[in-house]
Amino acid sequence: MAKACAPASCAPSRAATDLDEAELASLCKALAHPARVQLLRHLAHIDSCYFGNLSDLTGLAPSTTSQHVKVLKEAGLIVGSSEEQRTCYCVNPERLALLKRWVQAL
Repeated sequence: MAKACAPASCAPSRAATDLDEAELASLCKALAHPARVQLLRHLAHIDSCYFGNLSDLTGLAPSTTSQHVKVLKEAGLIVGSSEEQRTCYCVNPERLALLKRWVQAL
């Protein structure tokens, strides 16, 4: 049996009123594959630029991993920059923080 809530406890928080449902759905869609979650978690935990082969992390073919990276980049969750013959990948901390705030506002 659900407990009835008092009107004050049902009022949306400030963060909830700032929620952009379409954008949150877009970010969630970008994370809708385990390999993309794995990539984002790894990059978030190393807290620095990653120069390694991302397909080594996923165990997937480089072309498949590249497609997953593309989805995350298009969502703005990760960024990549080329330095000489290597590409550096890292998390976009502002975008990840936004995702966290919106999920907490649910």
